[in-house]
Amino acid sequence: MYSRGPKGEAFGEEEEEIGMTPMTPTGKYFSSSSLNVTVLAVVEFETPIVDTSSAIPLLQATFLPINPRFSSIMFTDKHGKRHWKRVHVKLEEHVNIPVFPGGLSPEAYDVHFQEYLTKLAMERLPVNRPMWELHIIKYPTSTAAGAVIFKLHHALGDGYSLIGALLSCLQNFNDSSKPLSFPEYRQAPKDGRRWNFCVKVPRFFSMLHNTVSDLTSMLLRTSLVIDDVTPIRTAEPGLEYRPITISSVSFSIDQIKHIKLKLNATINDVITGIIFYGSRLYMESERKGSSNARSTALVLLNTRAINGYRGLEDMVKTDTKSPWGNHFALLPIPIPKSKDATNPLEYVLKTKKLIDRKKNSIGVHLNGLLLEMIRKLRGHEAVARIIYKMVVNTSFAVSNVFGPTEKVTMANYPCKSIYFMVANSPQNMFISIMSYVGKITVAVGSQQSSINNQLFISSLEKAFEKILKAADGVH
Repeated sequence: MYSRGPKGEAFGEEEEEIGMTPMTPTGKYFSSSSLNVTVLAVVEFETPIVDTSSAIPLLQATFLPINPRFSSIMFTDKHGKRHWKRVHVKLEEHVNIPVFPGGLSPEAYDVHFQEYLTKLAMERLPVNRPMWELHIIKYPTSTAAGAVIFKLHHALGDGYSLIGALLSCLQNFNDSSKPLSFPEYRQAPKDGRRWNFCVKVPRFFSMLHNTVSDLTSMLLRTSLVIDDVTPIRTAEPGLEYRPITISSVSFSIDQIKHIKLKLNATINDVITGIIFYGSRLYMESERKGSSNARSTALVLLNTRAINGYRGLEDMVKTDTKSPWGNHFALLPIPIPKSKDATNPLEYVLKTKKLIDRKKNSIGVHLNGLLLEMIRKLRGHEAVARIIYKMVVNTSFAVSNVFGPTEKVTMANYPCKSIYFMVANSPQNMFISIMSYVGKITVAVGSQQSSINNQLFISSLEKAFEKILKAADGVH
C-alpha cells in the first residue's frame, strides 16, 4: 500500500530489497523540488487509426521489457534513499484515448490537438504508478491522419534513451524483420599533422584556455552571468508551471546538406545556425534592437562514450556501460548578435566556430565532476538547484536526437513524422530537433503568455530560406 509523501515520493510501509534499483543522481535531479521534467514524444501517422486493440499487447510485449524502470515507481526507503521499486503494471491505466467533438475539419482538430498537448504538458504524472503514459489521438489534423503521444518522466532517462524506447515500438515499413536504420556517425578526418610537435603544443594550450573559460562561464551562469530580458526571455518566476504551445516545422535534409557542403560545416552546425538566426529574426520583429541583446542557448550534449546511435539492442542492456539513463551535459552557446552578422551565412559560420571551440575543451566533463562532488557533499537537491539556475539564466534550451532514415510503422500504421518536446522547463522556450526519412523536424515549445509560437515558427522558416538562398551564391 502506498501514499504520497511530503515531497511527492511514494513511500512503502516496509522496505523490500527485491525488485529495488537505486536511482541515478541525474534521475534524482529531474525529480527534485527544483526540477520535475517530463518528455512528450509525438508520432504522426499517414493513415487513420481505426483499431486501438493492439496498443496494450504492444506495450506488454515490446515496451515494458526494455527497462525495469517502466515497471517501477519512485520509492524512498526509511533511510531517505531513493530507488526504483518494481510493481505490477496495470496497462489500461496508462493508455488514454481522448474524445473530441465529431465531424470537424482537420484545421479545427488542430486546435483540439494543441489544447490536448498543452494539457498533457501541464499535468503531473501520478507517483503511485510507473511514470509514463500513452495517448492515442484518432482524429485527423492538417498534418496527420492520427497520432500517438508518449509522455514519460525525465527521471526515467534522457532524450536518447527515452526516444530509443519509443523507437522500439516501431518496425521497418518495407520489412518488419529488419532492424531500423539510423544515420551513420562519421568522425572528422584525422589531421595528418596532429602528431607534429608544433601543432600539438598550441592545440594543448588552446584546449587548456577553452576549458578554463568554459568551466568559469558555466559556474558564473548560476549567479552572475544572466541573459538579457528579451522577447524570448522574460525572466519571470515559475515558468515551469505555465501552459505552453507546441508547434513544429520540417526542413529537407538534402537542402541542409547542400548548405553544409557549401560552408564546410556539419548538419548540426547548419540547423543550429538556422535556429539562432530565426530566434534573432523573431526578437527583432517583436522589439526593435533586441536582436543585439545578450542571449544564450543551452545545448543538451550527449556524453555517452559511443559513436552515434548504435541501435535498439543497446536499450535493453543492463550492465554499467548501457546507454540507458541520463547521460548528458549542459553546454551554453552564445547566440550571434545581428550587428555581428552582415549576412545570413554568418550565423552558421559563427555557430560552427563556437561549437568547434567547445569541442576543443573538457570544461563540460570537469563541470560534471564538480557537480558530482557537490552531490556527495550537499546532496542531489543542491545540484538540482544549481542546474535550475543555469537553465533560468539562459534564453532557451536545444536538444537533438537521431531518428530512423527509412520509413517505419507502429502497429502497422505508417509513420509520417516523429518529434519530441521537454515540458515543465523553467524557460520561456524549449527547442527539439529530430531527423526522420529525409527531413529534420524542429519542434518549439513556448510559453503561451510570452511568445507568439506561430511567428517564431515562421521566423525559423524565413531563416532557412535566407540561408539556403545565400548558400546558393557561394562558389
